[in-house]
Amino acid sequence: MQSTNISAKDAMTLRQRTGLGIMDCKAALGETGGDMAAAEALLRERMKGKMDTRTDRAAGEGAVSVVVADGKAAIVELRAETDFTARNDAFRGMTADVAKLAVTHGAGPVAVDDKMKARIDDVRITTGENISLARGEVLSGGSFAHYIHHDGKLGVLLQFEGALPAEIGTGICQHIAAHVPTPQAIDEAGMPKDAVDAHKALAVKEAEESGKPREIAEKIASGKMRKFFEENTLLGQKYVKDDKKSVKELLPAGVTIKRFVRYAVGGA
Repeated sequence: MQSTNISAKDAMTLRQRTGLGIMDCKAALGETGGDMAAAEALLRERMKGKMDTRTDRAAGEGAVSVVVADGKAAIVELRAETDFTARNDAFRGMTADVAKLAVTHGAGPVAVDDKMKARIDDVRITTGENISLARGEVLSGGSFAHYIHHDGKLGVLLQFEGALPAEIGTGICQHIAAHVPTPQAIDEAGMPKDAVDAHKALAVKEAEESGKPREIAEKIASGKMRKFFEENTLLGQKYVKDDKKSVKELLPAGVTIKRFVRYAVGGA
């Protein structure tokens, strides 16, 4: 039976802890005999049950966070239903906390663990939205640079070896974030084979259809492929902050880029 001796102060304290309505908090305190911890657990369990039925609701907003620690780095994307929630400090803080938990994992895609799930549930319950980890990646070894766009919806993590000045590392991350087209690989060797083969076949076909002999068509196609690699590989692209240089020309001697990960909320 609900107690009638629940103070407004206690109900307000529980509301501040959970973000739920004052009447829900007062009822939970009544059901648990005024035990604050038990009432909070009761509310979270009830709200979690309700939220678990809403996971099919579209979640097209969100935020990206990066954490570097102990020779590893993690980048994560968390999704929410509304931009209002995605811009909220509680959501951004939770996203950062999930990245901190992710960086303790081994290298590779991030799987949600119990601590992450509990932290995500904190915000799911208080917002009433479908919130989840959309994707995440942990990189290990070498050094790292990163960049998060001012709206929190676009992030880049760069892994490299060698002595790369911080401003150049950040600049390359900004390049990856901003360049159109987005680089598909670090260099020619990393380009997807099907994309390379398709582009080369098209280049040869166009040259032959213009009346050029096969040998000339192959040379023309080779020139187009060089242009293709310049436009689509990170090292081949002209640097967005100085198009007189390629990204490769920015790198000091002995520096090697090993990997980059680019997350844009709801996209690539």
